[in-house]
Amino acid sequence: MEVRAKKSLGQHFLTDLSIAQNIVEALETEGYDETAGGGRFETLEVGPGMGVLSQYLLERDDIDLKMVEIDSESVDYLLVNFPKAAGRILQADFLKLRLENFFKGRFLVIGNFPYNISSQIFFKILDYKESIPQVVCMIQKEVAERIAEKPGTKTYGILSVLLQAWYDIEYLFTVGEGAFNPPPKVKSAVIRLKRNSRVALGCDEKLFKSIVKMAFNQRRKTMRNSLKPLISAKAEREGWDAGQLAEFISDPVFELRPERLGVEDFIGLTLKLA
Repeated sequence: MEVRAKKSLGQHFLTDLSIAQNIVEALETEGYDETAGGGRFETLEVGPGMGVLSQYLLERDDIDLKMVEIDSESVDYLLVNFPKAAGRILQADFLKLRLENFFKGRFLVIGNFPYNISSQIFFKILDYKESIPQVVCMIQKEVAERIAEKPGTKTYGILSVLLQAWYDIEYLFTVGEGAFNPPPKVKSAVIRLKRNSRVALGCDEKLFKSIVKMAFNQRRKTMRNSLKPLISAKAEREGWDAGQLAEFISDPVFELRPERLGVEDFIGLTLKLA
């Protein structure tokens, strides 16, 4: 029995077992307090497909594995080929899952993320950042570089800032197209995210996200121009005249384009515009 790769689900099945082993070994449990009992840490695999990672994850005695898979054909394959998977598979859409219903404490996340929804998966992870101390995943190389990138480059963007605010990110290794069936048209990469020590941004988190998204959605503009609606709203709230507004936007940060700003810069900007 084989699972037919479905384009609509962004499926490209990893076939290189040595790479699969390296991905699984990149998931670290040392230093975390177990929540599953018996010295095991609860772990969620997103999109196990034909179980190329699952087969090694199920053998690890330091984790208690659950899997979420939307494709019924893949679920059937896993149950037939991996008896240990019984009782561990959630047939559901990860993006719609209320994770708090399945994990009472902290849990790790691992997976070969479908490339067509990888950004949405990361936004979901951010929603659960207090519960997810570590993520190991394979994604499109371009997205991996963007997430791990530092300020000052063209690839630095929305996900770079939002994820780096809460996670330390390591680019682990690149994976070629030939490691998959069917081969994708792009290279892939494996990254590891570890929750940093930040407990709060120190600013309005909703406004912070809005500013980051607004800025990068017009990344060729300076912050003065891309954030014009927020600046105008601030001036109206404060009752500023033209001189006061001019003084406010004379701050050098408003002359920069978004890729020049790090997380702390965006936090400072949020405080200014609150």
